[in-house]
Amino acid sequence: MKPVSTEHVTTLRRFNRYFTRRIGALDDHYLGQDRPLGEARLLYEIGDGASLRELRSRLGLDAGYLSRMAKALESQGLVRITVHPQDTRLRVAELTPAGRVEVKEQNRRANRLAEGLLSGLTPAQREQLTESLGTAQRLLRLAAITVELVDGAAPDARACLDAYAADIDARFPEGYDRASLVQPHEVSGDTGAFLVAYEEGRAVGCAALRRLEPGVGEIRHVWVHPAARRLGLARRLLAELERQAARLGCGVVRLDTHATLIEAQAMYRACGYTEIPRYNDDVYGAYFFEKSLPKPPLIP
Repeated sequence: MKPVSTEHVTTLRRFNRYFTRRIGALDDHYLGQDRPLGEARLLYEIGDGASLRELRSRLGLDAGYLSRMAKALESQGLVRITVHPQDTRLRVAELTPAGRVEVKEQNRRANRLAEGLLSGLTPAQREQLTESLGTAQRLLRLAAITVELVDGAAPDARACLDAYAADIDARFPEGYDRASLVQPHEVSGDTGAFLVAYEEGRAVGCAALRRLEPGVGEIRHVWVHPAARRLGLARRLLAELERQAARLGCGVVRLDTHATLIEAQAMYRACGYTEIPRYNDDVYGAYFFEKSLPKPPLIP
């Protein structure tokens, strides 16, 4: 990927400074209540109850910092912290009746703040802002997802393939035989590649590459978890597989797809793949595609 420009960095930082000031994130009494934004957000995230481990992962907080905030809220009578009944290693945070009242008031004030921000805009401008914020959230989520090269036998790799198989088994009229999944040795080391996408530590997508013959790779099992779809993650996985194919010396990549996967066919065409005659005996293949890859630059 191209390096991030100074202009893009400056624009994002300028927006962050403006927005955090505009919503009062810098105030120790966020929304006019007697606590900073961090504690207010923690109350909101606890909701109907959550373990401190889950909250730490969800909010991306240091364990010590989260523990101190939770204890402060507990001392104020807003949160109750107990040991998980099935796992004594986990501590669970729950809102007390006073905590639920606090969150209800917090939501009321936050809604009023948002309404105040939007009231100065015309209906058309509100629609434009809402659409722009949705786009910004989608792109920031995509940017935060990491794509890692893993062994084809890794637990996350096999879990993603199990989810992929269950997904398409429900979509294909004839069902799907799990025996058609790639084997670990086909997509590991010098024979191929297996990618897993992670969002906040959770596997949300995968894609595989195996070598068909010298100079030719085959893309298999591009899958994205339903919660992470429509972010552009499938295209990102596809582009990374193409880089892996070039690394393995493949000048061409091929793939096939099922007739029902109309969205996949559209994505492949949009990403520069051209339709070719059948090249394999895959019983699920109805459309076959190929793409020539640019040669990697020579390293002096």
